[in-house]
Amino acid sequence: MSVRALSFGAMAEAYERFRPGYSAELFDKVTAYAGRPVRTALEIGAGTGKATRLFAGRGVSVTATEPDAAMLAELRKHVPERVRTVRAAFEDLRPGARYGLVYAAAALHWTNPEGRWPRVAALLEPGAVFASFGGPIQPADPAVEEAVRAARAPFLESDGVPSPDGTPAGHAMQWPGTELQRSDWFTDVRQTVIERRLTVSAADYVGHLSTVSAYLVLPATEQQQVFDRIMRVLPEAVEVDADITVHLARRRHEP
Repeated sequence: MSVRALSFGAMAEAYERFRPGYSAELFDKVTAYAGRPVRTALEIGAGTGKATRLFAGRGVSVTATEPDAAMLAELRKHVPERVRTVRAAFEDLRPGARYGLVYAAAALHWTNPEGRWPRVAALLEPGAVFASFGGPIQPADPAVEEAVRAARAPFLESDGVPSPDGTPAGHAMQWPGTELQRSDWFTDVRQTVIERRLTVSAADYVGHLSTVSAYLVLPATEQQQVFDRIMRVLPEAVEVDADITVHLARRRHEP
């Protein structure tokens, strides 16, 4: 697991405060794709439980896994008691129970690519569903986005997470759909986008950036400098694009 993947724990409370949650539309898309009631789910890299609440709140029996103790402690403050929590990285999970759904919310890119898909498949009932969803949060106004880019430039060329398999940003099918399409373990790969636009205060937008791994791995003095620079170029209210890209796939009955 990379340094960036392990950078979130110290910011668990900020992650909970500044990261947006997930809507009922996402749940509906996943269950419509499943084509049958989803009763059990395993969550990869649950963080503070933003997605856990969505699925558990609609009656799914969720096992939420998360390697970071601080994130898991924050999650336990906010999720129903019936949610089972496991402190473990995805790679450390041992085959055993199988689930009707395995999903990852803005966390799959932190998992080890070696054996990723056989490992996911081993956790799924035949014909059951894998879902991955997330997306960047960026200023909707191109002028504001450019001002933020210029402000962070002395410290960071980009604050995004590069595609794990090198898929270009403009490609019709994005990662992890690209890998799922190549995997013998999965079929019926679909990609859909839930459009979402939010308005946040300048302080809350910078608060969100404080939970982004590219900033978290900077030295503390540089973090403060870059956040101060960005704060100075933001309008009082920041309209942001926060679209959620959803990838869905079905475990084959036989690989």
